[in-house]
Amino acid sequence: MLKRILLGISLLLFVVSASAFTLTDSKGVVHTSDSYKGKWVLVNFWATWCPPCLEEIPDLIALHEKYRKTKLEVIGIAMDYQDPKQVLSFADSMFISYPIVLGDSKIAAQFGRLQGLPTSYLYNPEGKLVAYQVGGLTKKAVEDYINSKAANKK
Repeated sequence: MLKRILLGISLLLFVVSASAFTLTDSKGVVHTSDSYKGKWVLVNFWATWCPPCLEEIPDLIALHEKYRKTKLEVIGIAMDYQDPKQVLSFADSMFISYPIVLGDSKIAAQFGRLQGLPTSYLYNPEGKLVAYQVGGLTKKAVEDYINSKAANKK
């Protein structure tokens, strides 16, 4: 009985910690899941060499620009790179306005096993991981998802 209770507690702790993240972006700003309570957060893993990643960047920029002050934050995590300066130069050339984190296996482990790039994780305003997608996404898909959840609350 005690074993079962302890196992249940450890599983609960895993579920809680799986939703939490702490990231430091390329400008030294720390982003935590707790710091965005009250807003949706879209965490996007990408790489400079990945065609679907490059296709979704304009939509991610548009989401960030439209909603960052009201209801959604976008955070990009660059993976599989050789030179951090090349990633940051690339981000500048694409006019990426959302925070960029230089990712590694330790950062990725906070989200679970990456199955491919791009991969996006969406957290609700309560800080709970509610959706993820392997593959490209669009501004419309994100807006539709968020709006459907807002409509369900009414």
